[in-house]
Amino acid sequence: MSAGRNPRKPLKTQVASRNDSGYTSGCVEVAPGAALRQNIFQEEGPMAHWTRRGFIGSLSAAAAAKAFAAQQKAVPAEKRAGQVSIKITDLRCAIIGKSPTVRIVTDQGVSGYGQAESYKPYLKPMVLFYKDYLIGEDPTDVARVMLKIRRLGAFKPWGAAVSAIEIALWDIAGQVAGVPVYKLLGGKIRDRVRIYNGAVRFPMTGHTPQDYAETMAKMKEAKEGFTLIKQAVGFHDPAMMPAVPNAWYDEPPRKGASHADRGMMTERGMANVIACVEAMKKVLGDEIGLALDCGPGWTVKDAITFARAMEPLHIAWLEDLITGDYTPYPNADLFREVTVSTTVPIHTGEEIYLRENFKDLIEKQAVNIVGPDPEDVGGIAEMKWIAEYADLHGIQIAPHGVFDGLFGLAAHVQVAAALPQNYIAFEYPLGQPDWWYDIVEGLPNPIVERGFIKVWDRPGIGVSFNVQAAKAHLADEDRQFFD
Repeated sequence: MSAGRNPRKPLKTQVASRNDSGYTSGCVEVAPGAALRQNIFQEEGPMAHWTRRGFIGSLSAAAAAKAFAAQQKAVPAEKRAGQVSIKITDLRCAIIGKSPTVRIVTDQGVSGYGQAESYKPYLKPMVLFYKDYLIGEDPTDVARVMLKIRRLGAFKPWGAAVSAIEIALWDIAGQVAGVPVYKLLGGKIRDRVRIYNGAVRFPMTGHTPQDYAETMAKMKEAKEGFTLIKQAVGFHDPAMMPAVPNAWYDEPPRKGASHADRGMMTERGMANVIACVEAMKKVLGDEIGLALDCGPGWTVKDAITFARAMEPLHIAWLEDLITGDYTPYPNADLFREVTVSTTVPIHTGEEIYLRENFKDLIEKQAVNIVGPDPEDVGGIAEMKWIAEYADLHGIQIAPHGVFDGLFGLAAHVQVAAALPQNYIAFEYPLGQPDWWYDIVEGLPNPIVERGFIKVWDRPGIGVSFNVQAAKAHLADEDRQFFD
């Protein structure tokens, strides 16, 4: 897949607050009884009865109120003071490009947005299935709302609908509180988050070691300045294995669901995969880390053979060797057999839905790195819980996210800022098609600097739609999405 190369739109101003039309600046709202009046210094004004401490305290309160109101004009002052409720009035889903995009509408004029992986337009009915469960609920009670729907999802791709809804709920909660979502997740641990290449790819004309070396050279020079690059090999690369005659014992390639091939490799097939990795690593040297997306589909013995061959190359991780993408079970016992047989870190988890299904992988020390996708696992709070539990067991986290889109990118940044110190990097998604960059506001320019994204501080997940621009890309059946 080739990289999107349109220049990112620069931020015009520091935004202050959000409504459904994007970011606006605002005036100060002051609740009755708390305002500093214009005659505050007059002898007969309120100061006549105030102590020095009360005066200084009131100035501090007024300054805080002014800053808070400047950030949150879009949210009524009564709500911020806890005086009135906020309720969900609608759940909508539009296919924008190929991405199922979720909008949660409230009675206070605040909307939250979430996004499922692109190339999954079939998820729209699944998203709308949950509408009746959400209407009338307070969206800022994220955990309470999620208790109603989390059990109704499933492994990839069916957890994506629940996950997109969860992200939209956090978006609203952050806007109402006037803080970025990472504050609601416990606050940030890091000011910038590391990413790896994900959706940034360059076309390949062949699948020889030289071809893989050439694509690594291009990746090394990419403007994002990646410090870690992941490349598909083995059964995860649908062209690599068939490129060598008799590469495994179950030819010809099978058609159907993604990554359907699996089996025992021939000596020729194994040698070709190893040679391609050696060629890539020679280009990258020790300047840039190399991770390999390998399967699923390997036998345990082949996985061990391959992992041991990779040990001198200091590979960052081997991903999804046994199970993985679109596999509805993690198979922890087989992963552990591979993990204890090599010094190369073993990674899996992109297809897994909910923390319960990471339990065996983590508690059995079956892998060294877990890779949940916030748009499949049940959302960003779910991913944070998994990261913390993994950290207690000495396991790292490198989240999946190749097709998560720009709202998914924003969600990744917010949760990655708050993850514990077992965080490595998340998989960088692009806006696809490229016109997504014209309809989303709030992203930094450039988005990535030297392999990192600076964590932004706007309320919610920190990005929103340019509604007028986005409307031009709505299908006829979705024309009411922003109304």
